[in-house]
Amino acid sequence: MKNKNTTLLVIGGGPGGYVAAIRAGQLGVPTVLVEGERLGGTCLNIGCIPSKALIHAADEFERACRFAGDSELGIRVESPAIDLRQTMRWKDGITSRFSTGVGGLLRKAGVQVLRGWGRIIDGKTVEVTGDDEPVRVHCEHLLLATGSEPVALPHLPFGGSVIGSTEALSLPECPQRMVVVGAGYIGLELGMAWRKLGAEVAVVESASRILPGYDEELAQPVLASLRRLGITLHLDCTAEGLSEPGDGLRVRSAKADEFVLPADRVLVAVGRRPRTEGFGLESLGLDMQGRALRIDAECRTSMRNVWAIGDLTGEPMLAHRAMAQGEMVAEIVAGRRRRFEPSAIPAVCFTDPEVVSAGLAPAQAAAQGLDCLVAQFPFAANGRAQTMEGGEGFVRVVARKDTHAIVGWQAVGRGVSELSAAFCYSLEMGSRLEDVAATIHAHPTLGEAMQEAALRALGHALHI
Repeated sequence: MKNKNTTLLVIGGGPGGYVAAIRAGQLGVPTVLVEGERLGGTCLNIGCIPSKALIHAADEFERACRFAGDSELGIRVESPAIDLRQTMRWKDGITSRFSTGVGGLLRKAGVQVLRGWGRIIDGKTVEVTGDDEPVRVHCEHLLLATGSEPVALPHLPFGGSVIGSTEALSLPECPQRMVVVGAGYIGLELGMAWRKLGAEVAVVESASRILPGYDEELAQPVLASLRRLGITLHLDCTAEGLSEPGDGLRVRSAKADEFVLPADRVLVAVGRRPRTEGFGLESLGLDMQGRALRIDAECRTSMRNVWAIGDLTGEPMLAHRAMAQGEMVAEIVAGRRRRFEPSAIPAVCFTDPEVVSAGLAPAQAAAQGLDCLVAQFPFAANGRAQTMEGGEGFVRVVARKDTHAIVGWQAVGRGVSELSAAFCYSLEMGSRLEDVAATIHAHPTLGEAMQEAALRALGHALHI
């Protein structure tokens, strides 16, 4: 067995791990990155990037189908069709290019990548087994960035017609009937995409409404879109398992009634959990918080010089959180002083329409005892939204009544994911309502709705 010494050893080549390794390399820290699959992790290969590619393809196909009938825009097309295998090749090409690009960035930063699976021996030693001879790596700092995995239901194990989000991104053909278990952002994003590609889709959710992680007002335009698309919702219902022939899902309602939903594919999308098994984590005896590793504001675990970032450390399980944590840990290892104390971490749901939230929602602000002004501006009164056929939804601002300091932004509408950066700039810089209201926003843009929401909170909106 070969032996190797390094200052920083990173287990996991996802967004958090590879960003940490690149930044450490830039700072001159000898770094080794261990990854058993493709660089980029879940986000790049089987999550964020391929799902957005599939969503875009589905949106374009739906638009073409709409133009085959009557269109207010005056556009007419004949019999649109989709070659799903070509769509998948296009999607896979994007992820492949990005994964290759990550490898190039790591090489440029001087990071050594070991292709294989790591097993922790102790806080300073990891054995890596791959296609080549096993390597024992000795390090001064160990960074755990192993990510998360889909949650399976005991009575609906993955396999056969029961799939997770990974398989739902690579189906060779469009199912005739798909049942989605879970009305969170993953289930709705993929369910809407496959509906636009031609599948009959039903959604089963144990809660009484969709998107339980967002407040109900934000979810309403998405609910209207689901109904427009013809997606059937079964709320206050639980999935009980496959039917006896295996061609349907048994569902039980809150009233204890049981029925069967026909299904060629059952997509289980009930959440993700930290990946804590399979790499010897238990040998360290680290403090846990539920299923996640407990960390402090510097991403330190309970063992000296053992760090953890990203989904392994629990909610919010977002790639951009992992990236920010990874960059910070690399700088601390290099001798700089940093703490992970962001004013806001944006959350985006790429449904139709999109939903974005940063900072505190009205109910969250009230729960913290804050007396707040809340104002929203509808996209029905925004010129850019109307010219994009995207008049549904709104932008909402939450600000302290005493100081007018902004504590939260939310939006739902077409393309609002691109407002997330502006929301976070506002929060990180401690903006007041007057700051946003007095900033000249380009016309016509969706961003004008931010200015109008701030003006409305101050009592003098101009365009409503």
